[in-house]
Amino acid sequence: MLLPARQDWSSIRSVVGRCDDRWALPESVPKDRGNVPAPVILTGRLVRLEPLAPHHVPGLAEAGAEDRDAFAFTPVPHGRAEAADYVAQAAAAHAVGSALAFAVVATADNRVLGSTRFNRFDYWQGPLVWPIVHGMPTGDPLLAVPDAAEIGNTWLCSQARGAGINLESKLLLLEHAFDVWRVRRIALRADVRNVRSRMAIERLGATSDGVRRAHSRGLDGTVRSTAFYSILDEEWPAVRRRIDSELAGLPRLLNA
Repeated sequence: MLLPARQDWSSIRSVVGRCDDRWALPESVPKDRGNVPAPVILTGRLVRLEPLAPHHVPGLAEAGAEDRDAFAFTPVPHGRAEAADYVAQAAAAHAVGSALAFAVVATADNRVLGSTRFNRFDYWQGPLVWPIVHGMPTGDPLLAVPDAAEIGNTWLCSQARGAGINLESKLLLLEHAFDVWRVRRIALRADVRNVRSRMAIERLGATSDGVRRAHSRGLDGTVRSTAFYSILDEEWPAVRRRIDSELAGLPRLLNA
């Protein structure tokens, strides 16, 4: 997959869109929790991040069928049944305020390329009403704005790797977190054995917070150590410039 020509990556920012009924929470979900960040659509030049929904199931199944060996450290659905469960679990996690999952969709052909999400939200002063920032809606006290969050559970089909898809996806999430939510910190983590993910995180300009040894059980059943990273709000302008620079250089690298 070749990166489309772009004259000035820094001049194009993400577009935040409101969600239609395809992304609405089921009516049976009780709205008795304050910490439920609102679903949004984040659009860049290469990709559009759409709240994960049932209509993404076929595309997720297709994307997850490619190069299964590359998914040794990240939960990736295999087949339509697992993809349907994956979407249902994401919806349940959003309903209780523990995650906000997205399908990564190519803007060129609307193909589902993979998935990513926000999770592990921190609320230091309790849930807040949405602020009037970049045209976002206001008024519902049950739509929360976190003080810190984590980006994780990212996976992409093989054709989307190395083409700027992950970089732009992370840029869209970081812009939403720092520019709209005004978070103080975004965290990222990876199994220490997952060299590809660690390199991708470090490529963003995230700071290493160290390794927690024997941290949890890995997907392969062994005990894994976890590498932790973070980006603070005061570091965000420099990180944004770094990502923009990386994206601007990709067309030359790919077409060389």
